[in-house]
Amino acid sequence: MRIGVVGYGYIGRSIVERAQQSDGRFEIAFVYNRRAAALEGLDASLHLSDLNDAAARVPDLIVECAHPNISVEFGASFLKFANYMPLSVTALADDDLRQQLINTATENDTKIYMPAGALLGGDALLMRQGKWDRVRITFRKHPDNIDFSDSDFSADEIKGETIIYEGSVRGIANFYPRNVNTMVTCALVSTGLDKCEARLICDPSLDCAVAEVEAWGEDGGLFRTEKRQPAVGVSGTEMLNSTWFSIERATGGQATVLELV
Repeated sequence: MRIGVVGYGYIGRSIVERAQQSDGRFEIAFVYNRRAAALEGLDASLHLSDLNDAAARVPDLIVECAHPNISVEFGASFLKFANYMPLSVTALADDDLRQQLINTATENDTKIYMPAGALLGGDALLMRQGKWDRVRITFRKHPDNIDFSDSDFSADEIKGETIIYEGSVRGIANFYPRNVNTMVTCALVSTGLDKCEARLICDPSLDCAVAEVEAWGEDGGLFRTEKRQPAVGVSGTEMLNSTWFSIERATGGQATVLELV
């Protein structure tokens, strides 16, 4: 599988390194980064300076690990010639964009892969999609692991455990787009962006990131998971492993256009 990598930061570098150590199972088709200087030290033959030229590198899968705007600007064009895995899943909270990507993938026999990320039990949610009465996902994070850029809060305001958002997943995707990719994935595989409930709790006493999922079934059943993980920036330290696992699962040739991996 030839992989195109968009974004060469913490996660992008890991993808490139693992592909190069995969004994030929994976190879890098290209690497793009907005700041070309970040690619210094990487084989120049892998550099891509313009994403409009991505098709010429013949990738099988393009992995976005940069910003939701990549999906807005290039997602549909990517899907005309390759499968696409946006790690910035919050882009899919836009119904029109998501439908455009699905339509393009359907027309071109390509697929959109949603990485499970920190979503523990995503397959179980998907298995009973349409049968959940209520789903709630809660993140608890230290202020240093939250990007407040698009919100009305700042890290300096937080003095103790504080609920900084409670409402729909669609709503939180607008205020904390870099923090809630897993919440959007949870909503898309369960009750939808408007019905799925989101809580973001900021707590300076935490030394890890906590993700909790609760799902109440129409039959009265309860599904609950809790995951605690050290964090680097806005992501848990498991992100490198979970992303690579998702890439490996994307080789399986799943049947649906929008697939959880």
